[in-house]
Amino acid sequence: MRYIPSMSSNNDDWSTRHSVLTTARRTAALINALADDSPDPAEVADVLRAYGETDPIDLTARDVAGMRAAAALLRQIFAAEHADDAAATLNRLLQEHTGPLRLTSHGGSTPWHPHLDHDDNAPWDEWLLASSCMALTVLVWDCQCPPGRICASPSCQNVFITQGSGPERRYCSRRCATRERVAAHRRSQSAGQQPSGSARRSKNDHSEFHDYHSDFAATDHWRR
Repeated sequence: MRYIPSMSSNNDDWSTRHSVLTTARRTAALINALADDSPDPAEVADVLRAYGETDPIDLTARDVAGMRAAAALLRQIFAAEHADDAAATLNRLLQEHTGPLRLTSHGGSTPWHPHLDHDDNAPWDEWLLASSCMALTVLVWDCQCPPGRICASPSCQNVFITQGSGPERRYCSRRCATRERVAAHRRSQSAGQQPSGSARRSKNDHSEFHDYHSDFAATDHWRR
């Protein structure tokens, strides 16, 4: 059972910590934390705390297993290439895994806010799926595009939210952008040393390097 903290004296602070964008970023962070075969409950709890959940957070192995199954379903939304695909996936998850939309204040302990889980004390996996679907649905509605994506680095499967200021990103972090930028540069240099018959490949590699460089610059605007 989840612990519902009492409302602080500053409602604006509560609303900021539970905004749509913050909730969506929490979703991405939890999907990444739950991607391992055996996620550490303590590490998952740390992610929850980082995004505004209050102690005590006592996750069991069974809780984490359920959350991991929910995260696998949510990852499908981040794999969507177009708004239509993201909307279709969200509609299916909303129909199959969430309850009716309702407002709750958790018995007066929080400001009024919407829920899609079946009960205020729903288990962690149901809460994760319902609250995430809520936030991601609003982002698709607001921006008419997928709310996030999977990192373009072949060696990384992290997801991230693409909404926010700055140019569009293809990588989850500066680390991934830098790694792929360096790899593209090395391929470009290697192609430049090959016979003239490989000129077309060299041109393509230089173009690829430019794309990586642009995405690397975009990560300067990234905020977790």
